[in-house]
Amino acid sequence: MATPKGWQHHVRLFLACGLLAAGPLSAAAQADETVDTLRQQLEQLSETMKTLQEKINALETESDEKKRDIKEIDTRLNKAELHTATDKVSFGVDLRTRADSIHYEDVLSAPDALLGAFFTPYPSGFNGATAAQIQQAIAGMAMAGMIPPAAKSDVDNDILYSTRFRLNMKARINSQLEFAGRMAMHKVWGDGSDVKFNQGSLGDVHLDGTTTSLPGDDSVHLERIYFNYKNRMGDIPINVSLGRRPSTDGPPLEYGDHGLEGGSPLAHLINWQFDGASLSFGLEEITSIPGLAFKLCYGVGFESGWGNSSSMSNKQLDDVHMLGFIATLFDNDVTSLDLNYAHAFDITDGFTGKTVMPFIVSVNPDGTYTFTPNAGGFVSRMEPSANIGEWDAATLLLRSNLADWVNKDIDVFLSVAWSHTDPDGLSQNPFYNLMGMGLLSSNGELKSQDGYSLYGGVIFPMPLSARLGIEYNWGSEYWFNFTGAEDALTGSKLAVRGQVWEGYYIQPIFSDTFFVKLGGKYYDYAYTGSGNPLGKPVKISSLTAMDALFPVVDQLWDIYLSATLRF
Repeated sequence: MATPKGWQHHVRLFLACGLLAAGPLSAAAQADETVDTLRQQLEQLSETMKTLQEKINALETESDEKKRDIKEIDTRLNKAELHTATDKVSFGVDLRTRADSIHYEDVLSAPDALLGAFFTPYPSGFNGATAAQIQQAIAGMAMAGMIPPAAKSDVDNDILYSTRFRLNMKARINSQLEFAGRMAMHKVWGDGSDVKFNQGSLGDVHLDGTTTSLPGDDSVHLERIYFNYKNRMGDIPINVSLGRRPSTDGPPLEYGDHGLEGGSPLAHLINWQFDGASLSFGLEEITSIPGLAFKLCYGVGFESGWGNSSSMSNKQLDDVHMLGFIATLFDNDVTSLDLNYAHAFDITDGFTGKTVMPFIVSVNPDGTYTFTPNAGGFVSRMEPSANIGEWDAATLLLRSNLADWVNKDIDVFLSVAWSHTDPDGLSQNPFYNLMGMGLLSSNGELKSQDGYSLYGGVIFPMPLSARLGIEYNWGSEYWFNFTGAEDALTGSKLAVRGQVWEGYYIQPIFSDTFFVKLGGKYYDYAYTGSGNPLGKPVKISSLTAMDALFPVVDQLWDIYLSATLRF
């Protein structure tokens, strides 16, 4: 018989065997349960991931919409900011007050006895005679030595004050489009008329090309207004511009006006307000030549078919067109070389304008001339009567700063110029036709002529940031340019057939904002008609009274002092 201890041993052994027998069935059941659990968890995880992806997609869609909204708002704000910053016109003011003391020496004029012959009835005088009879009478007087010498006198205007106002306008619309313009007024103190008494100069006629440059009344005129469109043609920047051109006060006049922003034509050739267009090409990138550029220019000097009496007749004049180019051959900000060429087609014997003529000349149906004194100072409307020829001109300007050479801030410039005239007809204005005048020709002799001019200057640094300038120019007998809008009460010095010396001292008070200028000019004319296309120039030292029916200036001094505010 087994002991209790043995019984317990057998019981434990039986239970262990039972467990061993049931163990495989229980593990399999547990594994199936685990797989089911994992499958359920995976399904739940998949559902969760799907839900999360849907939420992420929704957030991304919302984010894209928000990004688009933000971008649209940003675009609108940038456009508004750009409009505020650039799509507006900025203004600048140039205000100058000037005092001139002008002294004319040996002004030559016809004596009263000769002038009276034009108002005395024929045959004792010229009034009522035909052109042939007048010319025959003058020739007879010349052969008999009866034409008196011109009378001489000195004329002084000790003090003359003037105010010049300019309102500059600029706008940068975008990176390719710009606008610019300038309105101006220029008047003499105590004078309210824009019409002057005619003394034989184009400066005495109120013209479209000189309205803001020469003193008139207190009216504000539009001197220039145009746009610039910029783009590229491959590697070449281009600029297209249309409007009333920036064609006054061009280089090198900026030296004498303390950095004045002038026009693009070289002032030695053209200083005249006109309407037209330009097309320029920047050639520096493709050639590696500093500053190399080329600009084609076109302008209209006279429109014959609008507002002129000739437009209603069978003898309508041809319009005056001008073509040319301005080339910057080199410019490294220290030294520059510029070339300007221009050609004018069908030049007329004047321009449309207003003036006060000393006497009126008219042609009667029977071919006789009537001369009527303008004792009442009545204003006459002037307009061209004929196309008289063509004009070519060119100028080459060299400018440099000598700081690298002499260790001084000295500016120098030199300009040489040439003009050529081809006359092809006489003026049909009664007075000029009587004298047989055409383009730089008289007595019906139409002949091509060449003229030459030289212009140079040196500007020295002085204490207190001041500048001292000395300029000189000379013009030959047949020199002719279009510089009637030069800012000068005494006439364009660059049109002079003779020589002009000018010196000036510019003292800044507040840098470029406010400065004063003290200067003087001496004109020494050698030939008549400076700046006038009509009539053959006559040497002043040998002219007769018939050459001085309009006063002829021999020499003059102009001493001036000005104060300029510019901001």
